[in-house]
Amino acid sequence: MSDPFVHPSAEVEDGATVGAGTRIWHLCHVRTGARIGAGCTLGRNVYVDAGVAVGDRVKIQNNVSVYAGVTLEDEVFVGPSAVFTNDLRPRAQNPDWVVTPTLVRRGASIGANATIVCGVEIGEYAMVAAGSVVTRPVQPYQLVAGNPARHLGWVDERGEVVSRDGRA
Repeated sequence: MSDPFVHPSAEVEDGATVGAGTRIWHLCHVRTGARIGAGCTLGRNVYVDAGVAVGDRVKIQNNVSVYAGVTLEDEVFVGPSAVFTNDLRPRAQNPDWVVTPTLVRRGASIGANATIVCGVEIGEYAMVAAGSVVTRPVQPYQLVAGNPARHLGWVDERGEVVSRDGRA
């Protein structure tokens, strides 16, 4: 694989790790201590916070902020303007604040404008529909949609719906 590409308008802070073949586009910001794997694509205006781990071959579309406490395993897709949170009880001032972690497992897809409330795990190859608000864990291969996100069926590794079975 080739060296990573970092667009001149992007900022990758000292102490961040970027894998071979990764492309970081316009106006991105990758903080110290973040780890970006090999073969990833970070679209325009992506923010990756300190300590975030991004696996290999991950695609993060435009206008996504991946905050501290979020882990994206290999081959995760994050659609444009998706939102991750890391604070269960947000307040402007909270001296007792702690990061609440979120884990997105290998191959999972998160649609455009979805909101992932911290503290959940999204299972392998699961699919979160565009605009969904995920407030509970999502099982491997599960398809969820809505606000709050609810079970709609099951998908395969290519994202094809294989069942509309209502049992989650």
